Amino acid sequence: MTRIGRSDLDILPLSLGGNVFGWTADRDTSFAVLDAFHAGGGNFIDTADAYSAWVPGNSGGESETLIGEWLGSRRPENVVVATKVSQHPDFRGLGAQNVRAAAEASLKRLGVDAIDLYYAHFDDADTPLEATVAAFADLVRDGLVRYVAVSNYTAERVREWISLAEASGADLPIAIQPHYNLVHRTEVERDIVPVAQQYGMSLVPYYALASGFLTGKYRSSDATGSSPRAEGAAKLATPAGLALIDALEQVGRAHDASIATTALAWLRAQPTVVAPIASASKVEQVADLLASASLELTAAELARLSAASEPAQD
Repeated sequence: MTRIGRSDLDILPLSLGGNVFGWTADRDTSFAVLDAFHAGGGNFIDTADAYSAWVPGNSGGESETLIGEWLGSRRPENVVVATKVSQHPDFRGLGAQNVRAAAEASLKRLGVDAIDLYYAHFDDADTPLEATVAAFADLVRDGLVRYVAVSNYTAERVREWISLAEASGADLPIAIQPHYNLVHRTEVERDIVPVAQQYGMSLVPYYALASGFLTGKYRSSDATGSSPRAEGAAKLATPAGLALIDALEQVGRAHDASIATTALAWLRAQPTVVAPIASASKVEQVADLLASASLELTAAELARLSAASEPAQD
């Protein structure tokens, strides 16, 4: 187990992404995935109030609802649930009233007394940051939220949030959720990691497997007729990208580990990363995700993968 930032939230160093629940995973599959994850020691679940509003017939909140039903039926111990605000069709932006209403709606769907980790999902240029910081502080004060976090914020805006929080005595964010993986590194490593290091924050990277590319499943740039996420993954199947997949396969073979497990283990080993986020739309995928939490790559293996990823970065 490891701890998120300066909090008392102890987690297995892997977060199960809830973006597929109510999208590519129906209720029964979602429950089976959550059961397998928890049975394997996983206890950190990531979702957002907007998941999965983009699916025809959905209105947002489907993922939270399924997770809430699972929590209610299973009553698992020591599960840490993270969710986000600003993108739900009914609760867009980070104005104070909106943040409060969205948090209350998330709590109802999840069926919990408090949200363990609450992210500002995307920065809101139309709302003064002071108002957002104060709104999150009020949620913590009133017991609706335990810890505050930010997602998709620039380093400059994270610093500004922290400065405002320090000046007002508000709780500081304990985590940052950026887009970060072996083929998307430069900005995070240059800008975000130093902020996290300075303030004792943890990174919880999303797209940890690059929409599935880092599973080794997509070795062709032709994604015709494939899954909803295949097109983005297939674009990464360049010669440099495929060379990276080969390197992951070779390193993984030494540990009897899959390409996906190895890619997640590399990410977990990077400075300030506490738990990569990875999702599973099939229960058979969960074992490889869980294996990454205990796979310790050598310094030479980590360096090899870092070097192999340099030409493949977008």
